[in-house]
Amino acid sequence: MSLTQTRYTISEVEARTGLTQHTLRWYERIGLMPHVDRSHSGQRRFTDKDLHWLAFVGKLRATGMSVADMVRYAELVREGEHTVDRRRELLEQTRREVRTRITELTDALAVLDFKIGMYSAAAGTVTTAGKANGQ
Repeated sequence: MSLTQTRYTISEVEARTGLTQHTLRWYERIGLMPHVDRSHSGQRRFTDKDLHWLAFVGKLRATGMSVADMVRYAELVREGEHTVDRRRELLEQTRREVRTRITELTDALAVLDFKIGMYSAAAGTVTTAGKANGQ
């Protein structure tokens, strides 16, 4: 690691990522974060590489990937290049699940758009009784 490489305290990482210090420590404890360097006084010192990893983890979280699968992925990364196929399989499975959810959400959105359109078109004709019935 270069001596001129930027290092960030846990407070700075919290400010940059929006993740709480508690979450950052938890990620480290469960093995989701790679080894975080420490200063001579034991204070965590994160690098740009750590910030990129946390951004990637955020994307995995957004997919709905389980914490267990994220930790498994991190373990595979640490194990080395011979795990590339297993990492790809894990990501491909997640992609299939995301595509399924997108299809489900697109269908739900179409129903909402239809109902909103109905209400917009009939805004002047809905009776008080209709409103009370939730129509």
